[in-house]
Amino acid sequence: MKKLAILRHAKSSWDDPGLDDFNRPLNDRGWKAARRMGRVLRKRGVKFDLVLSSTAARTRETIDGIQEHFDFDAPIEFRPELYLASEEALLETIRGLDEKVKAPLIVGHNPGLELLVTDLSRDDDRGLRRRVAGKFPTGALVILELPTHHWSKVKPGEGQVVELMLPRELD
Repeated sequence: MKKLAILRHAKSSWDDPGLDDFNRPLNDRGWKAARRMGRVLRKRGVKFDLVLSSTAARTRETIDGIQEHFDFDAPIEFRPELYLASEEALLETIRGLDEKVKAPLIVGHNPGLELLVTDLSRDDDRGLRRRVAGKFPTGALVILELPTHHWSKVKPGEGQVVELMLPRELD
């Protein structure tokens, strides 16, 4: 069994219309949400063994905000190919993970992340997958359990959403 965590960056600012999308920072609400997520991850004792993130300003700042209250205690790799990555590109990244990795976190953007979560998982009794389908909010974290021992063999529809953390529902 593998665990995969997927985090959409926190709410970003649109205050500067001339700013390139890649360089948009978090707004105040985004910083608060990232810090809140960090407190909750620490409190729940969540562990990751690898963090893969887009190189965009808002994903970097989301990680910074989380780290104010939570020590990832894992390598963090910023990968340019994760910026606005498609579902297919994200799946290829997952299938290419080293088999020693058991609990990675991917930090990125919609619509790729939302499509990835809904594609990898099946409906569950708590309706967590349905809550993500069509609206994976900024700052939200999903934890999937994947019934495989090999990342290269991850298949659509086999995973289970076991945790959904939305910033507005935390604390």
